[in-house]
Amino acid sequence: MQKIITGALLLSTLVISPNTVNQQVTDKIDTVVKVDDVERVSKPEQPKVSELIDALIYVESRGNDSAIGDRHLGKPSVGCLQIRPIMVREVNRILKRKKKELRYTMDDRFSREKSIEMFMVWKDHYHNSDNFEEIARTWNGGPRGMKNKKTLSYWSKVKFELSKKDI
Repeated sequence: MQKIITGALLLSTLVISPNTVNQQVTDKIDTVVKVDDVERVSKPEQPKVSELIDALIYVESRGNDSAIGDRHLGKPSVGCLQIRPIMVREVNRILKRKKKELRYTMDDRFSREKSIEMFMVWKDHYHNSDNFEEIARTWNGGPRGMKNKKTLSYWSKVKFELSKKDI
């Protein structure tokens, strides 16, 4: 009986407004489905890595591919993801260990596409199965970013940007 009611409600929603169903609202609703006399609760999907990257780009540079930060350090962070020279070297080291021929240059940090590629090489190597908080805080604070309390405010900003996607 519950399956019939759930199916009818779903069908009526699709018939009434096939193109106007707000996916973000429906994702937040937990639906109880009875399967083999076991109740299972569907949960909203984890945001995609692309959404995390968008949030990081906004927090780091407000989307400016030519942004230059931390000039006081001598070797500034640049580009949309504010990549430092040491990160370029680290990404190239990872690629070399994986026997890949691809290498990045310091100028590649000004390319959004290449900056995202570098981020993904780093993320896939160090944080393949980690949650977004750990990824963001170590992106901001280095290998010990999760232990550094200063990265909590950074994570708050990233989390706020991620929450905008849910509205």
